[in-house]
Amino acid sequence: MKDVREALMVGRNSEGKLVRRPISPFMIPSDYKLQMSSGSSILHRITGVALGAGTLLFTAWLVCAAAGDGAFSVIQAILGSWFGLLILFGFTLALFYHFCNGIRHLAWDAGKGFELPAMHRNGKLVFASAIILTLAFWVIAFLVG
Repeated sequence: MKDVREALMVGRNSEGKLVRRPISPFMIPSDYKLQMSSGSSILHRITGVALGAGTLLFTAWLVCAAAGDGAFSVIQAILGSWFGLLILFGFTLALFYHFCNGIRHLAWDAGKGFELPAMHRNGKLVFASAIILTLAFWVIAFLVG
């Protein structure tokens, strides 16, 4: 063995024979194909964190509104800029994705949708629904506002 890494890649199978273990797929992204279930799970966690950050932003907006006209006009200018609108759009997309995927998880809790074709179908449905709901929300927001 050349070094410690070689030793870590050697293991024994169920019959006790020495075998060479594969390298973790996360160490070689080109060899690992992201699956619908793992991708949607990772994105669900990321959107949960984004929703936490967006809630802090919403709280800051409320505090500025309570603080007076000066503070409120500053945060309105920030959120009304192209960058602020991009952040709000991302927050809305995260909200709708997390919501739709949460419904998917409720169906899983009921024992529905675990078959691989159904899992791929409802995973694509979650992505499509999140995009459609986000776009519909923003179109209505701009029409009303």
